[in-house]
Amino acid sequence: MKRRVVISGLGAVSPIGNDVDTMWDSIKEGKCGIDEITHFDTSEYRVKLAAEVKDLDMEKYLKKREIKFNDRFTTFARIAAMQAMNDSNIDLKNVDKNRFGVIIASGIGGIETIENAQMNMEKRGPSKVSPYFIPMCLINLAAGNVAIDFGLKGHCSSTVTACAAASNAIGEAFHKIRDGYEDLMLAGGSEASITPLAMAGFMSMRALHEGDDKNRASIPFDKDRSGFVMGEGAGVLLLEEYEHAKKRGAKIYAEIVGYGATCDAHHVTAPIDDGSGGARAMASAIEDASINASDVDYINAHGTSTPLNDKTETMAVKSAFGNHAKELKISSTKSNTGHLLGASGAIEAIISIKAIENSFIPPTINYKNQDEDCDLNVVPNKGLNEEVNYAMSNSLGFGGHNASLIFKKADK
Repeated sequence: MKRRVVISGLGAVSPIGNDVDTMWDSIKEGKCGIDEITHFDTSEYRVKLAAEVKDLDMEKYLKKREIKFNDRFTTFARIAAMQAMNDSNIDLKNVDKNRFGVIIASGIGGIETIENAQMNMEKRGPSKVSPYFIPMCLINLAAGNVAIDFGLKGHCSSTVTACAAASNAIGEAFHKIRDGYEDLMLAGGSEASITPLAMAGFMSMRALHEGDDKNRASIPFDKDRSGFVMGEGAGVLLLEEYEHAKKRGAKIYAEIVGYGATCDAHHVTAPIDDGSGGARAMASAIEDASINASDVDYINAHGTSTPLNDKTETMAVKSAFGNHAKELKISSTKSNTGHLLGASGAIEAIISIKAIENSFIPPTINYKNQDEDCDLNVVPNKGLNEEVNYAMSNSLGFGGHNASLIFKKADK
């Protein structure tokens, strides 16, 4: 028998707020977190803009030594997980930690650590490479550190599926609980790749926006879109078996009811031309949720602001939803946050859950010029006060990875 799974805790570090409430207020206000890069000197770069995490007091959560010997992406993950646990009001003394797991995703992991270690070795030699180098850069150490922080001894792993990674993490955690393997899971993603090498790599691919107007940089579905804007941060959700949450009197934000994952098997970076891979992920999530396509009220789109993604995702929605696609409200909050790569699915899942909780559909901000290939209702510039019973969150990654999550309004 399949068990019900709910969301009972949320945590976020993002370019538009370092906790969930601040981030959500920024979404409602239409705040854009994109600005000039401050992490490194961009004088030799064509790309000047990114969506950086700002004013995060790491010492509020971690000791100086922990901050020093954790890569930035791990620090973000640990802070978001601490927020989610605190938000859940869970008493770990009354929990079976052997049935409490962690899945924290990342697309790139500790690339800042790798870059710094390479430069240090070139200057000072191999004997001067830190013994902390390997545990700092490994992607699984975000999940490992979160598990250590709370003594969680259930399933612990990391999904590494590019920009679909966090959605895969949440979906896999959902199925772990639903199918009886775990009772609770911390799941999400973290990324900190606004670094010289990472930005140079994406710039060389011609994937990034190269303009200097922050309000016309990340513009999903807009005819003038020309590439994504790199973001950073982390989102972590506490997933919990429904009866377990109910018994302890937990606040339930929403229920997670559907998850679909597919592969385009087409190209290492480009989505398949007809959007069929994404469409199958959406259809699979709808089937997994045992609902009709017409039940979905809102989609938080992957919407990267790249010419190919937005066009093919529009095609995918039309294919998966048929005539209902015209009724759907769709927005990309990457217009606010930029693209957090392997963390994007977690941040966008949280935003989708808050949309359900607050009966508010986020807008796609800074939208001006409609593209005839992206002709669905993208909720331009101003959010809508409308009830949301079911919300879908889409993530599509390099390698043809597609993931869709469906959340449902919590029972009253």
